[in-house]
Amino acid sequence: MDNTGFERRDGLIEKNLRKARRVAVIGGHQPDNESLKIAYETGRRLAEGGVILICGGLSGVMEAAARGAKEAGGLTIGILPGTRPEEANPFIDLGLVTGLGFNRNSMVVLNADSVIAIDGEYGTLCEIAFARIYNKKVIGINTWEIEGVISTSSAREAVELALATGTEQSHN
Repeated sequence: MDNTGFERRDGLIEKNLRKARRVAVIGGHQPDNESLKIAYETGRRLAEGGVILICGGLSGVMEAAARGAKEAGGLTIGILPGTRPEEANPFIDLGLVTGLGFNRNSMVVLNADSVIAIDGEYGTLCEIAFARIYNKKVIGINTWEIEGVISTSSAREAVELALATGTEQSHN
């Protein structure tokens, strides 16, 4: 493999990246161990399904999901709050700087077909709100229990729900 990683992702590159499914995994930057395990498995399952993982690119749930996806041969994109690509966690293939701080949360969900929320605090709540405003399906594991979030308890079910077609929800 050369240093571009193309050999690792031949199947993903051969299919048109513009048509590839993209799922955002959002969540806390200081989650408990169970949430980290779920995030890792979620990222791994998404990559195994040929999905591009979108996240905020930093630590916690974002890093665990990106690690799972990358270890399974997937492509990971981190939409970063700062102005330096090196702020991304080591499992992000493409770190996109925004210089927008938390305002970048809308960009995370806008670049995904659906969203999986794991754990999280107010930043995650903000991303959930943006996802619902933009009519994105939101699946939640151990996160905010609010209208419009489909609750589940497993990474397997969350990924299945995220990839199911025709189930976008309207917002209030």
